[in-house]
Formats: sequence, structure tokens, C-alpha cells
Amino acid sequence: MDLLSDVIAVMRTGEPRSAKIAWRAPWSHWFDPVAGAAGFQVILHGSCWLTRPGHPPLELREGDVVFMAHGQGHTLSSDPASHATGAQTVTLCGAYELDPSRAHPLLLTLPETIHLPARLGIDLRLAIELLSAELTEPRLGTQALVPALLESLLVYILRTWFSAEDSPGWAHALRDPVVASALHAMHQNPAHPWTVATLAAVAGLSRAPFARRFAEKVGQPPLTYLTWWRMTIAAQMLRDTTDPIGMIAGKVGYASEFAFATAFKRQFGLPPGKYRRGQNGGG
Repeated sequence: MDLLSDVIAVMRTGEPRSAKIAWRAPWSHWFDPVAGAAGFQVILHGSCWLTRPGHPPLELREGDVVFMAHGQGHTLSSDPASHATGAQTVTLCGAYELDPSRAHPLLLTLPETIHLPARLGIDLRLAIELLSAELTEPRLGTQALVPALLESLLVYILRTWFSAEDSPGWAHALRDPVVASALHAMHQNPAHPWTVATLAAVAGLSRAPFARRFAEKVGQPPLTYLTWWRMTIAAQMLRDTTDPIGMIAGKVGYASEFAFATAFKRQFGLPPGKYRRGQNGGG
């Protein structure tokens, strides 16, 4: 898997939700903050204003997309300066449930609000059109298509953001060929007995410069990130599979169940078995 797909697959929980709403001026609606969620608003027709606590109002035009990466509350409203009544704005809103306990740095470094103007991303626009059509006129198979289209939309939003040259945070790491090579190697084969030296070799750099560059771009040393990622994968398997703990240990690079349990407890404060029972409603 590529890194972005990997991160989304591990963090996503529950079913994404969406709704298509037609508003007539004058109107204003507050969207409550939702912990452990990421939300979006798409302006399908007309225009409106986005207001967030502590930020100036932002005008949104037809085709614009805003993505709230951390589930913060916000208000959408008609133009406060306009005295027109009855003008229609159509929005497409949605939310994704993410696991806040294992938030990947890639998502943690996203700004509170990502604004993608209508001119960006033909693939993003096509995904929006497909989702809008299914919500407007449900047909045979719509219940299966909508969750898939919502997940596609999330990928297109993040892909468009990370592709922009001025995107901060982890976008720098993904655009750095040295760091990206090491990250992809760890994600492709987390069970491999990686060392800083072998990761540096994959990245095409000597050990010390590689370690400095990785820590600068990612925010933590290579093996610290590797351990964090291994434990994140392990937690997902404990939640979502019935694989024996020894098998999970092997899949994330631990030769012994004891060594794995020690590392897992250091990260989560619980041994793997107790974590699994707690996630599945046990004692």
C-alpha cells in the first residue's frame, strides 16, 4: 500500500456520513464539533460564508471544498451583507470517524481548515459529482456506492492538499525523496528488521545525514516512528481480527510474543490481550 492509503485504512473507523442540503437566504447553521472526526463541506451551487471561532470569515464559492481535519465546530451562512431573500445555496456535507488514540502525524499536522478552491483537481470534482448524483437520486446499489464514494472523496481531498507545493507539515516529508523512500519501505514491510543503517541504504544516504533529515522532516527519529507504526498496525489487528497474538507479533516484526507484549504495553498501557478484550466489549 502507498503511505496515504495505509494511514487512512488504519485510522478509519465506523461508517462515513453525508448529506446534501439546500438552503434559502437568509440562513445560518452551526455545525457542532465532533471529537475523533474529520468533516468536509462542498459548495455545489451558489455561495456562502464559513465562520470559525478565532478566524475571520471565509467566502466560499460554487465548487469550493473545505476540509476540517480535526472535527472543529463551524458555521455556514448566507452573505451577511446581502439583503436578498430566497437565493439558494446547495451544500454537500460529510464526516469521517477516525481513531483519535492513534492519530497519524500525517493527519495531526494538517491545518484546522483546508480550503480547496473549485479550480483545483478534476478528479476531486468528478468524485463530488458522483456522490452528489447518488444522494440526489438514490438508485439500485446506492447504499453500497455512497460509503465507497465518501472514502474516495477523502483520498482526493488529501491528495490534492499534499500535492500543492506550498502545503506545510508532512507534505514536506512526502515530497522529500530520501524521507519518502524510507517511509514507504517501513510501510511496505513493517516486519522487516529495519535499522537506521538499512533504512539509510534504501533512501540512498549515509546513516547520520539520513537520521538527521528524517527527524527534521517527520518530527521523530526513524526507529521511533517505526515502532509507533508497528504498534498502530498491531492495535488495528487486535481490534479487527481474531489472529492469535503471536501471529500479530510476527506480522509487525517481533520474533517473540513476550517482546511484542512489552512494546505494546509501553505504547498503550495495556497488554495486547487486555487491549483486545476492552476493544471488543470484554472485561
